[in-house]
Amino acid sequence: MSAQTEGELPGVVVTGVSGRMGQMLVREIVAQGKLRLVAGVEREGHDWVGRDLGEAMGGAPLGVPVTDDALEAFSKAQAVIDFTVPAATVAFAELAAQARAVHVIGTTGLSEGDLAHIKAAARHAVVVRAGNMSLGVNLLTLLTKKVAAALDEDWDIEIIEAHHNQKIDAPSGTALMLGEAAAEGRGVRLADVSDRGRDGITGARKRGDIGFAALRGGDIVGEHDVMFAGPGERIILRHVASDRALFARGALRAALWGQDKAPGEYDMLDVLGLGED
Repeated sequence: MSAQTEGELPGVVVTGVSGRMGQMLVREIVAQGKLRLVAGVEREGHDWVGRDLGEAMGGAPLGVPVTDDALEAFSKAQAVIDFTVPAATVAFAELAAQARAVHVIGTTGLSEGDLAHIKAAARHAVVVRAGNMSLGVNLLTLLTKKVAAALDEDWDIEIIEAHHNQKIDAPSGTALMLGEAAAEGRGVRLADVSDRGRDGITGARKRGDIGFAALRGGDIVGEHDVMFAGPGERIILRHVASDRALFARGALRAALWGQDKAPGEYDMLDVLGLGED
């Protein structure tokens, strides 16, 4: 990790900087003034590479370069914020570990193999990974676990999520996070009870399964319902995000929180002080 002068703000790199979340992160970093923007990273051949980040975003110069050399950028920073795609995130995890930079991961759609690579990287650096970085969703996760623990399998659990029409993975990372919380509350593995694909003559719903439904349309930022459907009654826990900036603010909070932590994997419950002992 690059040396940090006393009193200097921690340096941060944003990956996938031309994307929707990348640009939102840049705007929040500049507005908050709690982190020092070191560089934006884009893939090789992208037309932003070599340009000033502010000008590439259509605004005033920021004096911050866009580069395709992630390792060089990471070596100058204390944190990396990464909302990209699984293959890129796995590569960035190794590079962030080499640089000993806090790696904040908001990427979704990660496979078990991807997670194993990230876990290995976390032996050398702080990794904060969450399917959703909002306070409300993380509170919803805790509530989902508690309600699932209190109800038996006479109560069916369904997770319904809605996002914009450009989202490329389903179920959403947040939906899976909620599913994991429900499964943990019941003392089972989500992989053993997950029901995601219903089409045609599926037969009756299997007792104890946790179902998922994904809706895509328009510019929906993110909506998540956890429904517990029992005999004669239902409990519905809901979170609606109306401003994508809340995810950026959570990521920045995670980057700052991780500065004095020991290497390892953390989540937003840790960052928000909501982790259970």
